[in-house]
Amino acid sequence: MPRIDNDIKLDFKDVLLRPKRSTLKSRSDVALERTITFKNSKQTWTGVPIIAANMDTVGTFEMAKTLAKHKCFTTIHKHYSLDEWRAAFEDDKETIKFVAVSSGISNADWERLQQILALFSEIKFICLDVANGYSEVFVEYVRKVRKNYPEHTILAGNVVTGEMVEELILSGADIIKVGIGPGSVCTTRKKAGVGYPQLSAVIECADAAHGLAGHIISDGGCTCPGDIAKAFGAGADFVMMGGMLAGHDQSGGEVIERDGRKLKQFYGMSSATAMQKYSGGVAEYRASEGKSVEIPYRGDVNDTILDLLGGLRSACTYTGAGKLKELPKRTTFIRVTQQTNEVFTGLPAAGK
Repeated sequence: MPRIDNDIKLDFKDVLLRPKRSTLKSRSDVALERTITFKNSKQTWTGVPIIAANMDTVGTFEMAKTLAKHKCFTTIHKHYSLDEWRAAFEDDKETIKFVAVSSGISNADWERLQQILALFSEIKFICLDVANGYSEVFVEYVRKVRKNYPEHTILAGNVVTGEMVEELILSGADIIKVGIGPGSVCTTRKKAGVGYPQLSAVIECADAAHGLAGHIISDGGCTCPGDIAKAFGAGADFVMMGGMLAGHDQSGGEVIERDGRKLKQFYGMSSATAMQKYSGGVAEYRASEGKSVEIPYRGDVNDTILDLLGGLRSACTYTGAGKLKELPKRTTFIRVTQQTNEVFTGLPAAGK
């Protein structure tokens, strides 16, 4: 018989952060950098835990070079050639500290991963990314990568439940990507009927990960700086973004001019657009689980990053958190009635 879980599950839009007394005199007093030591790799990283998603319209070399200046992180998409990697980072060893090599689980992905890591010994992060992190073959791939790269920090996902977070950490992953279906160009919830409200997923998965000294990434669902603050308040160690970083000079895709407006294409990596580009089309046995949209051209991503970090500092001052690490301890969520809010990204509303 089907089972129904009647526990309330919430999304970012369903809550607000409750303000609390603060001793902070200014937003400039807030420390956003974190120093994190990872369970399995034993490596230590210091930076601002904001991550650009490994989508080819977001996780670009140009994005990495810009975000690294703010000590933010980029998971580079997996479709760059070895020569392109060499040209991008041969003379740039600083950005390398803030990038991860992305990989799927195919034999071709494995070969490419080995080649890139052999080329750059400075790269210490590997992002293992599949749509369904619950498959046994994915768990085995995580174990394989851990065995071959014992000192590299492994990001793995995506999942949305505590028990799978625990299994991936025990299999060798350090940071678990949490989120199925919350992204602005992801259609998994419509095509497959599968998903989990992102705020509740983060709360539950963070609890599971931290119990094992692991870490999580809240991946997807943020449409404004306030959502990022809520994700951190819920216990996320990192927040990954796609749509909020799309449409910029440093993002992938050409600028399109239509009716006097500048636009850029943005699409999910499981969309028909992406599969046509990299696989020759959508295979007969599957459906696309992403969509393609044209979003307003937004100029230099530096301005967006400064706005995001400013919003995050504001959230910390309102809740009395002097450091980003303290935000979960200072967070009380207030449930609110569902309402329509202005979205930060300029992405079209659902159904338009």
